[in-house]
Amino acid sequence: MDAALQILQTTFGYSSFRGSQAQIIEQVAGGRDALVLMPTGGGKSLCYQIPAMLRPGTGLVVSPLIALMKDQVDALLQVGVRAAFLNSSLSAPQAREVEQQLLAGELELLYVAPERLLMPGMLALLERVEVALFAIDEAHCVSRWGHDFRPEYLQLGVLAERFPQVPRIALTATADALTRQEMVAQLRLHKASQFVSSFDRPNIRYTVVPKQNAKQQFLDFYTDHHQGDAGIVYCLSRKRVEETAEWLKKRGISALPYHAGLDARTRERHQERFLREDGLVMVATIAFGMGIDKPDVRFVAHLELPKSLEGYYQETGRAGRDGLPADAFMTYGLQDVVMQRQFIQDSSGSPEFKRLEGARLEKLLGYCESTQCRRQLLLAYFGEASGPCGNCDACLAPAATYDATVPAQKLLSTVVRTRERFGAGHLLDILLGKLTPKVTQNGHQTLSTFGIGTELDLKQWRSLVRQMVASGHLNSDSESFGAIKLTPKSAAILKGQERLELRQDVGLKRERRKKQAAAATGGEVSEPFFEALRELRGRLAREQNVPAYVIFHDSTLREMATAKPRSLEALGKISGVGRTKLERFGREFLEVILRHAGDAPEQRPLTPDDSDTFEATLALILEGHSPDEVAQKRNLKLSTVEQHLAELIARGKLTVEEVLGLGVDELEEIETAYTSLSPDDQGRLRPLFDKLGGRYSYGVLRCVLAGIDG
Repeated sequence: MDAALQILQTTFGYSSFRGSQAQIIEQVAGGRDALVLMPTGGGKSLCYQIPAMLRPGTGLVVSPLIALMKDQVDALLQVGVRAAFLNSSLSAPQAREVEQQLLAGELELLYVAPERLLMPGMLALLERVEVALFAIDEAHCVSRWGHDFRPEYLQLGVLAERFPQVPRIALTATADALTRQEMVAQLRLHKASQFVSSFDRPNIRYTVVPKQNAKQQFLDFYTDHHQGDAGIVYCLSRKRVEETAEWLKKRGISALPYHAGLDARTRERHQERFLREDGLVMVATIAFGMGIDKPDVRFVAHLELPKSLEGYYQETGRAGRDGLPADAFMTYGLQDVVMQRQFIQDSSGSPEFKRLEGARLEKLLGYCESTQCRRQLLLAYFGEASGPCGNCDACLAPAATYDATVPAQKLLSTVVRTRERFGAGHLLDILLGKLTPKVTQNGHQTLSTFGIGTELDLKQWRSLVRQMVASGHLNSDSESFGAIKLTPKSAAILKGQERLELRQDVGLKRERRKKQAAAATGGEVSEPFFEALRELRGRLAREQNVPAYVIFHDSTLREMATAKPRSLEALGKISGVGRTKLERFGREFLEVILRHAGDAPEQRPLTPDDSDTFEATLALILEGHSPDEVAQKRNLKLSTVEQHLAELIARGKLTVEEVLGLGVDELEEIETAYTSLSPDDQGRLRPLFDKLGGRYSYGVLRCVLAGIDG
């Protein structure tokens, strides 16, 4: 395992393996199969990336979402790993180039969609090369009973037949017992070692509140805890997504809609913006999210009930992948239950499918209504025991309970007297003695239960109905438009044979919670310092046309701001700073750190060379030295010197002609290409680099643009 640890440290910039990573890597690198269940953010990717780099040949990664393959490959290229993807987004010449790289043995990792992998031509191509391993990501997609079923995953068992000597590793963040059985059977992993990590995500705070005004409740939560943060808001319907996104935009929040009804170009553009910009809120159906690698999603909110605890865990797991504090917030009401049951009833699934989906919904309802620790219930669903977490609403503000037996008997009696034909709203009008047209039309003001429920107000009655439906003491019949009906459990309450204890709902407290990122990184972080690092990261990301987190995660930047490394050697010890990234970006980040570290009295004072680094470069240029000579004399990378020069040009201390020695024709060529770009592309170097056919380096282009902007 020495070789694996060396790759982890030098390539990826992490000092040690976490959890079962080392055992999994040893298993697969040794040519044996593995089934891996590891929570989102737990480091699943390394479990196949490192074995692929250790074994001869190319590792094939099966991923269900082609839109995210580019970002995954970009992240690998940034750390010096030879990787590519092969999918329908490539032109025919581009695809042929990747295939040639594969045949030439130039790739360590190749990402493919399952549809592409299963094409006869692709399978035949793989038989001509050495395959290091097959990694099947998001392997829960094989489950026909699951929330992310992909039919093509059912055919991946063919890999065991065609390539029996190649190790296979299947990975997912979530799978209940039934889904695990299907993964083993369908992917033919009967002999695979199973590695099941803890499903606990301790950095996520779980909160469930009774629905009153879902959009306003979310806005209060966002304003109090996550203003300016990136997050995902899930709604059940496309219409609800559009309405919510528009409502949030009118209140000054950068929000985008995402659902299957939008055209493919709009969906792609919105997803691209979410991945690459800071602070965007994506309002979406569950069509959005699987495979999202964005590590700094600070919250996931459900404005309506998801389909199951498995789906809820999968969706909330998209928050806090970087290990920093995050929130899972959900509002839920009786109407959500009616809608979900209607979805199950109207589905084309078999009776067995509907029974299983109904049972999963009941588990979720129990989670929502319980007074027990949210995390305990969630982990128990996946077969994992735990104690109270101290980081959920049930632990932080335990709900009071009350004896609801008598009010429940009054409600059940009203259901009986109205022959189980009416919904909750009408039943509560009867209990509260309201002479509505519907009440008088049906003569229900003459019932013995009319007006006998004034000990509770309308909100309390709604809570009681919702909790009784969740506990199975009542049923909301979707086939009868939400009519409330008795269940076998109703009789014991009516006859006084069972006491009913329910949660006493209270309003959501509006208390502001200070962001906890400092605690996660071991010290206080100056927000201006952190923002300066983020600004540099953002510029580098735009220049290279990659998401910001591909350069460095927020957690890495916060560790930089906390540790304040004063040398490249010290910077290289920060988690997430591997050898390649240190070479590419180290000096620029170190300059930002040194500028801000002067605020810390315990640090050594800045030397003239630290504080006047731009001036030192300027002096040498004015003496007549070329950029290459400056880099050599100052022991800097040429790219760092070119960054200095761009800044000096922007400040008006140098001209482009003094720095680069380009001719008039060359400068005009670059400026003409720049002005021909779209407004969106003019802020990035990569489109200009491509437009000019790569004839000018990024450093030269950065200097020319500094002159244009200045």
